[in-house]
Amino acid sequence: MHDDRRLIEGRLGRVLGERIVPAIYPESVPLRASTWVAPGEPVEVAEGLAAPRTPVESGARWGAPWGTSWLTVEGTVPQGWAGKTVEALIDLGFDQNMTGFQCEGLVYRADGSPVKGLHPRNQWVRVGAPAVGGEKVLLHVEAASNPIIPFFGPTALGDKITAGGDPQYRLGRLDLAVFDEEVWQLVQDLEVLGELMHEMPEDPARRYDIVRAIERALDALDLLNVNATATAARACLVDVLAAPAISSAHTISAVGHAHIDTAWLWPLRETVRKVARTTANMTALLADSPEFIFTMSQAAQYDFVKQHRPEVYAKIKQAVTEGRFVPAGGMWVESDTNMPGSEAMARQFVHGKRFFLTEFGIENQEAWLPDTFGFAAGLPQIIKAAGSKWLLTQKISWSQINQFPHHTFLWEGIDGTRIFTHFPPVDTYNCSMSGHEIAHAARNFKEKGRASMSLAPTGWGDGGGGTTREMVAKAARMKNLEGSPKVLWDKPADFFAKAEAEYADPAVWVGELYLELHRATLTSQARTKQGNRRSEHLLREAELWAATAAVRKGFQHPYAALDRIWKTVLLHQFHDILPGSAIAWVYREAAQTYAAVAQELTAIIDQAQQALGGEVGPNVFNSSPHTWHSVPAGAAGPMRSAPPCSVIERAEGGFELENGVLRVEVDARGLVVSIFDIKNEREALPPDSAANLLQLHPDLPNSWDAWDVDLFYRNRVTNLVEVDFLVADSTPQATVRIGRSFGSSKVKQTVTLRAGARAVDIDTEIDWHETEKFLKLAFPLDIHADRYASETQFGHMYRPTHTNTSWEYAKFEACNHRFVHLGEPGWGIALVNDSTYGHDVTRTVRADGGTTTTLRASLLRAPRFPDPETDHGTHHFRHSLLPGASIADAVRDGYRINLTPPTPGCAETVKPLFTIDNDAVVTSAVKLADDASGDIVLRVYEAHGGRAEAWVSPGFDFSGFQRCDLLERPLPEESSETPQSAGIRLRLRPFQLVTLRFRRSPESSPSQ
Repeated sequence: MHDDRRLIEGRLGRVLGERIVPAIYPESVPLRASTWVAPGEPVEVAEGLAAPRTPVESGARWGAPWGTSWLTVEGTVPQGWAGKTVEALIDLGFDQNMTGFQCEGLVYRADGSPVKGLHPRNQWVRVGAPAVGGEKVLLHVEAASNPIIPFFGPTALGDKITAGGDPQYRLGRLDLAVFDEEVWQLVQDLEVLGELMHEMPEDPARRYDIVRAIERALDALDLLNVNATATAARACLVDVLAAPAISSAHTISAVGHAHIDTAWLWPLRETVRKVARTTANMTALLADSPEFIFTMSQAAQYDFVKQHRPEVYAKIKQAVTEGRFVPAGGMWVESDTNMPGSEAMARQFVHGKRFFLTEFGIENQEAWLPDTFGFAAGLPQIIKAAGSKWLLTQKISWSQINQFPHHTFLWEGIDGTRIFTHFPPVDTYNCSMSGHEIAHAARNFKEKGRASMSLAPTGWGDGGGGTTREMVAKAARMKNLEGSPKVLWDKPADFFAKAEAEYADPAVWVGELYLELHRATLTSQARTKQGNRRSEHLLREAELWAATAAVRKGFQHPYAALDRIWKTVLLHQFHDILPGSAIAWVYREAAQTYAAVAQELTAIIDQAQQALGGEVGPNVFNSSPHTWHSVPAGAAGPMRSAPPCSVIERAEGGFELENGVLRVEVDARGLVVSIFDIKNEREALPPDSAANLLQLHPDLPNSWDAWDVDLFYRNRVTNLVEVDFLVADSTPQATVRIGRSFGSSKVKQTVTLRAGARAVDIDTEIDWHETEKFLKLAFPLDIHADRYASETQFGHMYRPTHTNTSWEYAKFEACNHRFVHLGEPGWGIALVNDSTYGHDVTRTVRADGGTTTTLRASLLRAPRFPDPETDHGTHHFRHSLLPGASIADAVRDGYRINLTPPTPGCAETVKPLFTIDNDAVVTSAVKLADDASGDIVLRVYEAHGGRAEAWVSPGFDFSGFQRCDLLERPLPEESSETPQSAGIRLRLRPFQLVTLRFRRSPESSPSQ
């Protein structure tokens, strides 16, 4: 029997490829073709249609990298084809194995209305079904000559500036052809059965039935006249295709899908066209396939179509109304979730869900993030606070070391919120409905015996394309087929509702969903990460001061500008932009975008502050959520002065800095060899160690250059200890400046003690020109701790400092936001930063019995793919080391280093809109409500990890307040806050997030 199957497989493969598939189009005539090459960036459709054409033939070369050619094809359907189905076949020069990663096209009719997209698996355009004969055919194709980016090597193709102008493609088949649907259906029959036969060794009887049925079908086929004998061949397969699945068969909810990376191996402008091509395809397929349902996430991509292809958007809206084109996920983009800050992560859902509500009247219950590179432990609370309750992802199946133990489970975040979560066991977000994929999903499903259903996102993705008619046909055959899981088209929400109802007591996973892969995305493309961090904090400041000025002075609030800027920042948090894994073009544009964002937000802040504080004067604005140098949070006032600092030379070289709180020694190498906490009489550094140590590693991962760092990078390290210069001064603060050179790069550092501060500030400026290197900034610490805290959204999480298990061993590079904190009872130490995310923590036992715990911040990498010049140029990083710090100190200084420094700027004092009497209750946002009602929104969270009670005092007259979700919609009243005439008493759980909306009293007026 085994040999029979192998013989049939071989025979089937050859007959399908050489005889049956070619017979799908038994008759054809060539189309006439002509082209026009757009001179620069893509043009409007009307211009492309009207441009003059030059005749061209099949086989002609076309398409400079990132160019656009308008191809027109013309022909006449032969009279003899009357009554037959006729299609135009347009091959732009496709590589069949690269869907979404090469040339693509969008087909238009003569009137400019879009028809469908073209890609390697979808080269046809229906002309008549049936044709009447004699019809004139005129189609225009907006053909994008996106280059095939070679994987895992440096390439100049990643930016239009460097890609060159040589044509990349040759036009292939350009024909009108008869489509023989019976032969096409035979292909689907045979492929489904052939794949199923291969995947069912545990059922020899069923396999035998399929083998013999396929053999009979091939025997019934006249290989010299396939079209005439296809029906007879199909008749031989009827019985095996009609055999029903067993009642306990695993059920797969197929979700039509096209995961489209908002930017990756293409720029943002090309994603606009990718989405248009894909959605045009999918709305066409919906019209042809009544059972099919398509799902698309990322509100930003819907907005792309709305703005740039309104005709396609109209089709989308109609299909959404019919319930067959399903918006999913409720986020602006499928963002990274490790690095976006608290408010940014919240606003992903605010802007995504609001778009779907406004445009379609739909509210998503699921977060849809199939390809994101791991999930921060603060995310469940954010999902719930946005009014959602489910999460889907697939990416954790890519982990290198440990296999995640569940496919359906409850995920618990840092505050205790639990989200019903599903990982599709099909192990791909680009399922093609192959027998192998479907069988693998059933075999792989880890909840067998407790649950019976899983989800399969079905369609070509990453570069777009979506579901094909072949996938729909295969799903129809596997709807109820013996030996196969049951397959049905489903909406994500319907799947989740059924899965949750079926599985009453799921297993629980607590803490982050760490992806044991792509760890270097926390470091690659440092400028983009800095642009994101700076934009997040400028948005905080702009909202705060604009709201304060509107309430106090009647300032015209810039609703539209802030909305637009938020969406720009959120767009760039997409999981291949912010992580640094896209092409050079993406980062060239991102740098320009972040510069424009900073300029516009700074102008808004300046205008609001000028309205509040008047002319230049001695008072300073404090944007921090904490009092700073006697200036209350969210206020402007006089800043307290501090005693001076001192700098003296050390006898053995270097300098000693002191400010009455800390004494710091910098040796002749420019390394920090002592940090003494004067109050606690404790040395922070281990004996014979040095902090502020730059360490350089070779960095050539096994694959995925910009994405990955493999643990063997630690096997070799160069400590950068040679100095070019070392100078110090004490005006107005104690500072040591250090210069170094290494390789082709240079470093300038300053080590600073500010007056009265419990922090050693380290500024690092690097002119970086290395290749395949990894730069770390090391701080060995004399502290014994088996775990450490890293800030994440709306709180912090703990990770072990040891590697007891393979799960801990795998986390050799991890994410933090503004701080990392290590502590012993009664004394701790924190490292805060202004823009770095990656770090590692290791520990060793010294000869004296003490423990050295080394914390290293990841600064720069130098991968060559997909951007061969990754991070070359100048960078500026700021870190502060805080000896004797609690978590509260880490939270406070984390904000301090990221917000605009309080500097003298205004003549008048400004009272805060809110005063909170407990530093554990931290303000995440102060803003006017998005609906322009004039209501004031306050978002706070418990930041220290314990229970907290706080008195919130609004600095304005208010007539009432409501507790809200992230979209600023009222929630049912709860007992966690008590309103009184002067304010509200809040009682918060550890890390609890609360949004409050205040109505200003009608009689209130702008006042100081």
